Amino acid sequence: MNYMFLIVIMVVMFGMMFWQSKKAKQQQAERQDFRANLQPGTEVITIGGVIGKVVSVDTEYEEIVIDSEGSQIRFGFNAISREYVRPAYVHDDEVDENGNLLPTDSADEDQAAQEPIEGDVEVAQTETEQKNN
Repeated sequence: MNYMFLIVIMVVMFGMMFWQSKKAKQQQAERQDFRANLQPGTEVITIGGVIGKVVSVDTEYEEIVIDSEGSQIRFGFNAISREYVRPAYVHDDEVDENGNLLPTDSADEDQAAQEPIEGDVEVAQTETEQKNN
């Protein structure tokens, strides 16, 4: 019984190791394909967190030049982490306390702001008339 349990554990461990190595090889192939197909103008982020646009790619020496806010920096292919996609920004005034977007009825609000409130106009007129008398 003990031997059977050990054999099952060993088979499971080898299966997990095989699956992990297969997944790692697939991810490495995707990264190499991405780096090989980099074109000037692509916005990338390095493993150090530098964000910039690709200026030139030298496949012979596996180097890439990126422009980060006016500074051109040369990196090796392996230093490029991924393509950079700027995250969407939502201001705190545009969401409620749970993070849900607030409805925007700016046309209705503008229209309501332009209409005078009848009661306030009448009260203001009577107060003005009383002061004048």
